[in-house]
Amino acid sequence: MTNRTLDLAALRSFVAIAETGGVTRAARRLNLTQSAVSMQLKRLEEALGQPLFERDPRGMTPTAHGEQLLSYARRMLDLNEEVWRRMTDTDFEGELILGAPHDIVYPHVPDILRTFKRAYPRIRVSLQSTYTYSLKAQFERGEVDVILTTESRPGPEARVLAESQLMFVGAPDGTAWRQRPLPLAFEHNCIFRPSVQRALDNADIPWTMAVDSMSIRTVEASVLADFAVHAALSFTIPHELRAIDHGGALPQLPVMKVALYTAKGPKAELAERLADIVEDRWTAPGLADGRALGPLPNIGVPAAPDTTPAR
Repeated sequence: MTNRTLDLAALRSFVAIAETGGVTRAARRLNLTQSAVSMQLKRLEEALGQPLFERDPRGMTPTAHGEQLLSYARRMLDLNEEVWRRMTDTDFEGELILGAPHDIVYPHVPDILRTFKRAYPRIRVSLQSTYTYSLKAQFERGEVDVILTTESRPGPEARVLAESQLMFVGAPDGTAWRQRPLPLAFEHNCIFRPSVQRALDNADIPWTMAVDSMSIRTVEASVLADFAVHAALSFTIPHELRAIDHGGALPQLPVMKVALYTAKGPKAELAERLADIVEDRWTAPGLADGRALGPLPNIGVPAAPDTTPAR
């Protein structure tokens, strides 16, 4: 009789490949060799009689059958972890706080939280979303354990995960960017704001702060109404807005880096485990929405070097 029992170790490797985009990263996450992970995937595909991944130079993505299996596999692994939680008393315990600016919470942070919870079910992780300025101050005071930041010049202790061009953003087919003074819309504490103002000043382009808000939703609504323009990292531009193709009429804005900081001290080991998952997800090929990380082709003319450290 055919063995109809699914191997949980193979399912764990399958899920890791699906979440990281490749065998190498999955092996690193699971602390296994690449050959072991590849062999587990091969056995799983042979047992089910279905290819589970499509392979291309950018990485591995689940097939239709793979997507269906992924849902089942996550539930099976979660149930397995629940059994171990109830039957053993050797898991890590504690609480961690992860901080991230609101504009880079998606697409990766939800998956990071889910992955960490599955690996360390007895560790509670809280998410703190605010500006990089605030996150770095909280980090220095020991109030958060792991933070993501957007900065032009991260500190020497940071791991740089990605970099992205800061770009002018406006309404689809909008004309607000043609106005002079240029109407700007920013949150009051957004540190991209002085970078943009400085670039415009250096290019001798007059500007006015048309929207000065504490809410990103207010800013985005004003930009969508073509009342003003904003600036965002190339991979965080809301789907309803567009990078402005101004043909050089506006200055080039600086490249910003996504950086990762991990606290030392009593919770250093737990924080490092969370940071490893953050780094693993952020450096996987591509983004969840299909837009690759990294600077986009420059639009406009060069601006003076930026001295702003963070958002």
